[in-house]
Amino acid sequence: MKPINIISLLVLVAMMSSCAVVRQGEVGVKRKMGKLSPKINGPGAVGFNPFTAKVIKMPIRTMNMEINANLPSKEGLNVVAIISILYRMQPEKAPAIIETIGVGNEINVISSVFRSSAADVCSRFFAKDMHSVQRANIEREVTKQMSKILNPRGFEIEAVLLKNIQLPPGLARAVEEKLEAEQQAQRMEFLLDREKREAQRKIIEAEGIRDSQKIISEGLTKAIIEWQSIEAFRELAKSSNSKIILTDGKTPLLINPTSDK
Repeated sequence: MKPINIISLLVLVAMMSSCAVVRQGEVGVKRKMGKLSPKINGPGAVGFNPFTAKVIKMPIRTMNMEINANLPSKEGLNVVAIISILYRMQPEKAPAIIETIGVGNEINVISSVFRSSAADVCSRFFAKDMHSVQRANIEREVTKQMSKILNPRGFEIEAVLLKNIQLPPGLARAVEEKLEAEQQAQRMEFLLDREKREAQRKIIEAEGIRDSQKIISEGLTKAIIEWQSIEAFRELAKSSNSKIILTDGKTPLLINPTSDK
């Protein structure tokens, strides 16, 4: 191999080894001679001297940490749960995090803060509250308390989610029985409401029939009755069937009708 080719190869290797690529969702912090640069490098290529410097890459995207914990309740019970903590690092705090916490050590810090905050918050609630609508309030309170401690350290706690909550067996049965009783009560209330609506419907229907009959009876004058009798006689006269009619001259009565043969 020619000396020129060797030199070109060495230069190429040196150039490649002196360049770091910061990807999307990361920031790069350059450390030179043991000292951290305050400059934050975004996505892209970052040049450095491989003999005296190094580029430390830190993730700034949302991260998920899962913790198995026994949460204390107000009545002194332990509730087993799996907790998801959604957090992300503040880009501008990357040098301080590297210096005070270290790369990859944020898990220990966040989990310790969570256990302390969760113990403080959950001890104000009953165990059954962690399995009801109060769970959202517990999650918000834990998130708020963790943020007070971790935000100044460079971490933003986006959410704390309680998952797979396991109540003590006796309490779990009591909660199930209460829910069943509430569902039964709601069902009975529905049936009672339905019967009330049906009764109201019948009352309205009866009132309508009564009012209709009243209007009809008030409108049946003597003249109208006589006119209807005349119309009835006319209809009978038009019929070709043989018949016997008994009448007092006002109201026809048809008996023994026969049909045409």
